[in-house]
Amino acid sequence: MEEAATGGAFSAILNGLGWFFGNIAMSFYNLGYALTHPSSWLGWSDNEAIMRFVYYGASVEFFFVILTTFLVLTAIGIWRHSFMWGLVRGCEAFGNSVGRIAAWAGLIMVLQQVIIIFVQRIFARPDISFGFGVPVTFDVSWWSEELKLYNAIVVTLCLAYTFIQGGHVRVDLIYSPVKYRTKKIIDMFGSLFFMMPMATLMWLYSWFFLWRHLIVPKPSASEDLERLVNKARALRWNVETIAFSPNGFSAYFLFKILIVAMCAFIFLQAATFFWRSYLEWKEGPESEGKYHDHDRVEPGEEAYDHAEF
Repeated sequence: MEEAATGGAFSAILNGLGWFFGNIAMSFYNLGYALTHPSSWLGWSDNEAIMRFVYYGASVEFFFVILTTFLVLTAIGIWRHSFMWGLVRGCEAFGNSVGRIAAWAGLIMVLQQVIIIFVQRIFARPDISFGFGVPVTFDVSWWSEELKLYNAIVVTLCLAYTFIQGGHVRVDLIYSPVKYRTKKIIDMFGSLFFMMPMATLMWLYSWFFLWRHLIVPKPSASEDLERLVNKARALRWNVETIAFSPNGFSAYFLFKILIVAMCAFIFLQAATFFWRSYLEWKEGPESEGKYHDHDRVEPGEEAYDHAEF
């Protein structure tokens, strides 16, 4: 009985390893096919192409393409540190650029709120018009609810940027007293076993959450490709335009797009943080903060830099 159980466990492990490495090998073919046949998933004039895009966006095949790409780039970077530093600089520059641009949404939110107060309290107008020639006119409640979108932009698109800048609050129990190289090992472990799985799990949920509010029939994560392609015969766009209040903001699908973008930025930053941590571990303390594009703070703002508990 025990031998049968041991043999069954060993067989399951072998099957799992075969499945894992088989998907790694197939990811090269899947990526090559996707790049050489873009119309099969990007030609959205064809309903079947839309359904393929929906399916593969949160599929096992797509996950292993991303994982294999990360493994290949990491292997090349271990061989050539200059290549890995280039990846770090490029990814951090991208995250910083997106975050710095998205941060202006906070100022827009404040200015729009001031305008809303003036329109309501001073001019007693029920609507606000914006633009020239053919202005965009919506009820004041629409503009008031739109403020949530600016807040969502700041939260989702500045998350990775804040991480790059070291601006997230830390609850430090063991990190500070350990040695330099131990810190880098902790950073690498956190990137691989916390940030990446979390971003992947959020992506799997948010991807179909987004598409269920864009098209009908509503796709499901439990459906295979064949079933989704069969559904394409009845596919039509049904973009969510329901507001939470009468005459309120009617583009809530934008929030769902931002959630998906946030997951992608978190995963990208997790890979970047792993590469930076590895290089700083390998090259020693003199490489800490190398090529780091840190925002400069004005005198008096230092208290908000690297806030920790």
